[in-house]
Amino acid sequence: MQPQWPARLWIARHGESAGNVARAAAMAARQAMIDIAERDVDVPLSPLGEQQSRALGRWFAEQPPEARPEIILASPYRRARHTAELIRAEALPELGPRGFILDERLREKEFGVLDRLTSHGISQRHPDQVEFRRILGKFYHRPPGGESWCDVILRLRSALDSLCLHHGGRRVLIVGHQVVVLCLRYLLEGLTEERILEIDREGDIANCGLTEYAFEPGGGEDGAMRLRRYNWTAPLEAGDTPVTAQPHGGAPR
Repeated sequence: MQPQWPARLWIARHGESAGNVARAAAMAARQAMIDIAERDVDVPLSPLGEQQSRALGRWFAEQPPEARPEIILASPYRRARHTAELIRAEALPELGPRGFILDERLREKEFGVLDRLTSHGISQRHPDQVEFRRILGKFYHRPPGGESWCDVILRLRSALDSLCLHHGGRRVLIVGHQVVVLCLRYLLEGLTEERILEIDREGDIANCGLTEYAFEPGGGEDGAMRLRRYNWTAPLEAGDTPVTAQPHGGAPR
């Protein structure tokens, strides 16, 4: 019988993007809009983001074969896809198309009318949304045309079902986005709204920060995934690669 869960699961945020850089500049200047020419799906990695992605790939390459991913699942957004491609080039050049899968369910949280706005811009242009978010809370607030955290969780439930169905017992790396990492923690660990938002408040997930789970057969009727590392940046630090942790360009998460 095929195991329900992967044997090992790594979840990485993409490397620093041009959106991260533009957002930091806009916030520092207290501007309303983030200067990004591309639509969100097309925002590329920054040069540092490419460096971070390669550093993480080199770290995987240094691990014994039985401690490297066999499957890579990635968000189709350019910054996540490119991160995954650079990791594959460094650590898993033999990985074929069947082992490198883009899944739109791993995409960034959609911000709707708040896309490309800083917190200053949201307060100026959509004060009603600021109030709705205060009333509903970060977890449930859905901006017009966008998603709530719950919406992201709904699609990730489906993605985890597919993961278990097709890759049970394998070693899998997921490359996605900050909210995706947090929402996967919520699902894999059975966390509450309060606990996952507490984790979120503790700090942003580093670009190419690594979260790792291992399957424990004795962790319940069907076993369980146990957290081993969260937001781990040692692979970057070991390669003298700067660590960054800016939220992506767009509305507050």
